[in-house]
Order: sequence, then structure tokens, then C-alpha cells
Amino acid sequence: MKYILVTGGVISGIGKGVISSSFGAILKCCGIEVTSIKIDPYINLDAGTFSPYEHGEVYVLDDGGEVDLDLGNYERFLNITLHKENNITTGKIYKHVIDKERHGDYLGKTVQVVPHITDAIQEWVERVAQKPVSATGKTPEVCIIELGGIVGDIESMAFVEAFRQFQFRVKRENFCVAHVSLVPQPKTTGEHKTKPTQSSVRELRGLGLSPDIIVCRSEQPIGQSVKDKISNFCHVAPEQIISIPDLASVYEVPVFMENHGMAEFLCRRLQLGITPLPHIRKYMKPWIELGDRMSNLKHEITIGIVGKYTRLEDSYTSITKALRHAGNKVGFKINLKFIEASTLETSMLTDDPASYHNAWHNLCVCDGVVVPGGFGKRGVEGKIEACKWCRINDKPFLGICLGFQAAVIEFARNVLNLENANSTEVNEDTTHSVVIDMPEHNTGEMGGTMRLGKRTTVFRKPNSILKSLYGSKDQIDERHRHRYEVNPEYIEHFEDKGMNFVGVDIEQKRMEILELENHPYYVAVQYHPEYLSRPMDPSPPFLGLVLAAKDKLKSYLARGCKLSPREPQSDYYESDDELNELTVKQLNVTDQDDNSSAYSSSSLS
Repeated sequence: MKYILVTGGVISGIGKGVISSSFGAILKCCGIEVTSIKIDPYINLDAGTFSPYEHGEVYVLDDGGEVDLDLGNYERFLNITLHKENNITTGKIYKHVIDKERHGDYLGKTVQVVPHITDAIQEWVERVAQKPVSATGKTPEVCIIELGGIVGDIESMAFVEAFRQFQFRVKRENFCVAHVSLVPQPKTTGEHKTKPTQSSVRELRGLGLSPDIIVCRSEQPIGQSVKDKISNFCHVAPEQIISIPDLASVYEVPVFMENHGMAEFLCRRLQLGITPLPHIRKYMKPWIELGDRMSNLKHEITIGIVGKYTRLEDSYTSITKALRHAGNKVGFKINLKFIEASTLETSMLTDDPASYHNAWHNLCVCDGVVVPGGFGKRGVEGKIEACKWCRINDKPFLGICLGFQAAVIEFARNVLNLENANSTEVNEDTTHSVVIDMPEHNTGEMGGTMRLGKRTTVFRKPNSILKSLYGSKDQIDERHRHRYEVNPEYIEHFEDKGMNFVGVDIEQKRMEILELENHPYYVAVQYHPEYLSRPMDPSPPFLGLVLAAKDKLKSYLARGCKLSPREPQSDYYESDDELNELTVKQLNVTDQDDNSSAYSSSSLS
């Protein structure tokens, strides 16, 4: 097993997750099996109880793990399925050690940070790194480990010490360190400042870890003189210092990094036993094509996201990426408008009329609307208003989780005329509880008790839009995160009036998908389709919304879910095996491609 440790310096949130994912994407294009681990040094057992404002969105895995949003980046970039143990927290490690102590495993010994906590970290990494995560079922060859926070944080000291020991445990040829650091460019001077990077590398080296690669993050590319200066003070060769400026999309990062010969360096440094193809276009083809497509989007559409946590866009990271995946597929640039749900409520007309009118203006100019999930009472009435507006005005609409429940409540009030219909989450004493709690998931404990992870949904009606978008499958698997469901006592009343529940849970018969009759696209789902959206394989509900927003959905469905009559079944590779086969065969490219400076590689040798 080979390991790449990614650390950060100067500030957090600098892009370590994207850098780590890009390392993996490059290696996967070389035919190497890759897995990832994210280390979060907080004491929480998982991310499930975080406010979205605290740490961004909570990402959910197939096995129900509530984890850091960076694991979403890993899955999207690498097309893999991770497990809850791929997210390590201080809380998990300490709980593991304390449980062993209570069991008597350390009987007679004083349990300490060194060696017991540090040993537990190393054993956890070695064990999880061996778990298959791709569709091939093969054991990974390289494990990429991202250490959250920055070097010097008191919370991460035990992890840094663990990896100081780990590099000797697995041998130098199997362990590589990449340090991601900010290189600021103050407007007052206009020159890049290297001192913060020097300090963070000095601290990392002082703790026993020497970086093999320094990734410099900045708004603008740094010059060779800046690289030379960092090299002199940080004991890293200039060619092993990579400048990654702000790019148009995170999906451009793998190709950008490989233009610096990253695959060749990693294969040599970690002795992977393969030689990358001499021309980047041959093995990075899917990523290059994706970048080319994103750079040549011909049309624009505006999608509104009516949410409760719109002050921090990271709260809806997976949704925004899923929308852009769908837009890239069909050639549409997605412009997003984040609309705070509570500002759509009529009470705001007197409290803050400017915000009220601005919010409604933003909603009205949107080509399509997403009402995402959330928890609690705040903003629910605003979400219901958005659902009503989309239903009445034939505006393409996608409701997710709480958005699904809001669509049900709105329909109950205004079509079924059930006065005060509501969810028991919002009003326990409502006369018409069309959305109710699931008792087995309301245990009084907040963490890890929701209906979580992958569940199977069965289509119960043949003439479903979503069924067609999913390839006419009889059943699908999607990820969930909720505590409330549609009250089954009202289902018949809803369907008599045209709101059809076309998909149900295969085991517990809970309502999963609704579609409204005689509407261009009014769809809502109880699950979270955004978690399984991939850059080259967009989520069907989001693809339907984007197509409907440009009035292209009917023709797309009529052609058998093809963008044009001549479109092949898939624009991209169907599996890792197919991609690896293409790598081995060395795709034929023209001489012009071979000699193009756009894809030349400046080696890290």
C-alpha cells in the first residue's frame, strides 16, 4: 500500500479536498486503484449534528455515515463509494481507545496519547486503506489521506505525531507528503508573499514531516522567482512546487496539475511500477473533454435554490455541483440564485419589505427552482410559498427531502383544502398532519438516529417522468437523511387530485417520489439525489430539471433520453475497467494533439 498525506498551512478551507481528489483522479487515469481518508480533528463522532453554518453541508454515504463534505469531493472525482470509516475524527479515535480500555485490552497499562492514540490512528488508516471502494472490488493500491485544519492546530497534534511514526512504519518509498499552503498577494505591494508558506513548512518539518510536494494556492499564478525562493527556504526542489491559481471550475484542477507532470512524479516517488503515457491527452481524456465542454457552454439558465442556510453556499455544495453536472451534460451554464426561504413569507412584507420584494423578484426570474432539505420550523412557510408559485405558474420544480414534504403540505392546503395542514415537525397539534414522524427514528438521541444511507425505491407507476430519466428501471438506490415521512392515510386523497406518488420504499412502503399531473416538471423526492451525482454522470432528477427549464425535456424523453438522435448511449467511459483498457491501448490522437503545447508536461523530475 502506498500513502499520500495532504496537509495544509496558513489557513483552513484552502482547497486540500480538491487537491487530494485531483491526486486520486490523476492516478485513477493511470489505471491505479485509489481510496481516500479524511481526518477531521474535532471531538464529534461524526458531522451529523453540525449546523450547516458550522462546517458546510453534511454528506451522507451509502452505509449511512454522516461525514465531512470533502468525502463528497472524493466520491465525485474518483467515482468510488466510501464508507463511514473513511472519515476519522478525534472523537472516533478516543472512543475506540476508551472502549478497548474498558474491555481490558490495556490491562495494567497507563493509556496515553503516545503510544496508544497514535497507534490507534495508524492501525485505523492501515485497516481502512485495504477496503475496496470501486465497482471493480479490487483492493486499493494508493490511499490519499487529507489531514483537516492546518499544521500547528492543537487538535491535530496527535495525528501529526502518528504520521511522523507512520512514515517509518510503512517505509519512505511508500509514503509521500504534499503540503498545501496559501501564497497571498497583497494589493498594496502586488507581489506574492512567501513568508507564511515558509513558516508553515518550517513548523511541519519541526514536527517530523518533510513535504515532497508544495502546492501553492493563490489568486494568480506565482512566478519562477517565487518558486525558487520557496525552494531555498523549504528544502524542496523548485520543480516540486506547484502553483494552482483560482480556476473556473474545480474539475479543471486534475488536468492543471498533470500539466506539471504529477503522474510521472508520483509514480516514480512511490515506485508504483507503471510509466504514464507520454501525452496527457491519451489518459486524461475524460477530464480534458469535461473541461472543454465546460468552457464551451452555449446557453444559460438560472436556477433558484430556496433554502434555509443560504448565507453559506457550502451548505448546498452537493446540490450546486449536481446542477452544474447536469448543465455540463446538456450544454447549459447554470447561474444560481440563493433565496432565503424565510424572506418569501408574508410576515416579511411588514418586517422587511425590501428583502421580501427582492426575494420574490429573484424567484420570479428563475427558469427552474430547487427546494432542498433542512431541519426545524424556520423558513418552512417560505418553502411552501415557493412550491405553490412553481405549481401555479408551471415553473420547473425539484423538491428534495424537506422540499418534498413542503410540496405535500402546500398541495394539501390549497388543492385538497385541508385547512392548517402541516408537518408534525412544525406543528405537533395540526388538525391535518400530512407529514408525520417515523417513531423508530425519533429516539431522543440526535446523532446517527435518522433514516440514513442507501435505500431502494420501487416505481409503482409505469408512466413516470423520473422512471424514464432513470433509464426505465423498475427500482433505484438513493441515499436518505430524514426523520419525517408523508402520512399514508392521505395518499389516496392526493392521487385523486393529481399528485401521484410514483415511487415507494421497497421495504417500509414509505413515499419516495411524487410527480404532479399536467405540469412540465413538478417533481419531488424524499431522498437526496445530489449525493450520487457525478461530473460525467449527472443525477437524473437534476438533469430533468435543467432540461425542463429550457423546455427540452419532452424532446429528450421522446428520443429515449438522448440529447440528439445521433448521440451514443454514453459520452464517457462506463467503468474503471474500460478506462484502464483505454489507457493500456494508448488512444490514437492526431499529431497536432501530440505536439500541442496546451497538453505538454513540464516534468517534476
